[in-house]
Amino acid sequence: MKKDFLKKTITAGIVLTATFGSIGCSQSNDANETAAVSTDKVTTLRFSHFWPATAALHTDVFEPWARKIEEESDGRLEVEIYPSATLSKPDITYDSTAKGTVDIGAQVQGYISGRFPLTEITQLPGLSSSGTQLSCMLQTLYNDDVIASEYEDTHPLFMMASGPGAFHTIDKPIRVPEDLEGMRIRRPLEIAANIIEAAGGTPVGMPASDQYTSLQRGVIDGVSTPWDAAGAFKLAELTNTHTTMPLYGSALLVTMNKDKYESLPDDLKQVIDNNSGMEMAKTAGNLFDSEDVRVIAEARARGDTMIEIPDPLNDPAWGGILKTEIQNYLDNLAAQGLDAQGVYEQAQAASAACKT
Repeated sequence: MKKDFLKKTITAGIVLTATFGSIGCSQSNDANETAAVSTDKVTTLRFSHFWPATAALHTDVFEPWARKIEEESDGRLEVEIYPSATLSKPDITYDSTAKGTVDIGAQVQGYISGRFPLTEITQLPGLSSSGTQLSCMLQTLYNDDVIASEYEDTHPLFMMASGPGAFHTIDKPIRVPEDLEGMRIRRPLEIAANIIEAAGGTPVGMPASDQYTSLQRGVIDGVSTPWDAAGAFKLAELTNTHTTMPLYGSALLVTMNKDKYESLPDDLKQVIDNNSGMEMAKTAGNLFDSEDVRVIAEARARGDTMIEIPDPLNDPAWGGILKTEIQNYLDNLAAQGLDAQGVYEQAQAASAACKT
C-alpha cells in the first residue's frame, strides 16, 4: 500500500509537470493551489504491528481491513501497514499509538505487565477455549464499560484474541505440571509465567520475534504460545512435542490515536466506526481459530507428539495448581483496590454468552 501511495504521488508529479509545460509558468500558482487541495484530501494512517507480513492475521485481516477503509472513504483515507515491528516495538506499540508516533497499533495487552489488569482477567484458565470466544468476551466487556477505562488514552477499534496457549517443546513431553520442573519456557503473559513458575519451571520473557533463534540456540527449552503463533513465527518447525489445553487466553487489540481520530471529519469517522467493534473482533477471532486448526494438522502430519488436556481446571493433575493461581491473581488485584472478583464474574458471564 505504501508503494501504491508512492506511485500515486509520482504520477501526480508527472501530470503536473506536463501541465506546466503546456500552459506556461503564468498558471503555476493555480496549479500549486490545486495540488495542495488534492493532497489535503488524503489522510494517511500508519498502522504498526509485530506479526510478519506472511502471517495470516496480516494478509487475511489487516490488509483487507485497510483496503475496506480506503474504498469506503473514496480514497480519502489511506492505510500504510508496517508489519514485523518495523515502526514500533511489540511491547510499546500501545504507548506509541497513544503518543501519536503511530496512528494505529496492534498490541498484546499482556506485553505490558500490570497496564491492563482488568483486561488480563479474561485470560485466566477456563474462561475461553477459542479465539472467537475470547474476542467476543473482550469486545463485550469493552462495550459494557467493564474494561473500557483501561483504554481512555486511545480510541480502540476492536478487541481480538488468539486461541488458547499451548506448550511446544523439543523431545520433552509435558503431561503434568511436574514435567515443567527445571525447564526454561518462554511465556507471553503474567498468568502463564505464574503457572510455569508454580510448577517448578523458569518463565522467560522475550519478544515473539526472538523465540525462533532462542529455541535454535538452546536458550530456552520450549515456548508457551497459541498454535497460530507457533505457525506464524515458524516455531512449529523446531518443536516436535505439543501440549494443547486451554491454559490461558491471549488478549489483543487494535487501537487508534485519539487525536488522529478526532481530527477526521464526521463522515470519515463513520468509515472507521463502521469497520470497528464486534464484527471485526469475531473476524479476527475466527482467523486465529482457523490458523490453529491448520497448524495442528501440519504437526500431526509430521508425526509430532500431541498431548491434549481439554478441561485442565477439572483435571486431577492440573486443576489444583490452576485454581490456586487464578485465586492468587484475583487476590493480588483486589489488594490494589480493583474489583477483581466482580470483573471475573462478568467475564464468566460473557464467556457463557460468547461460547460457540
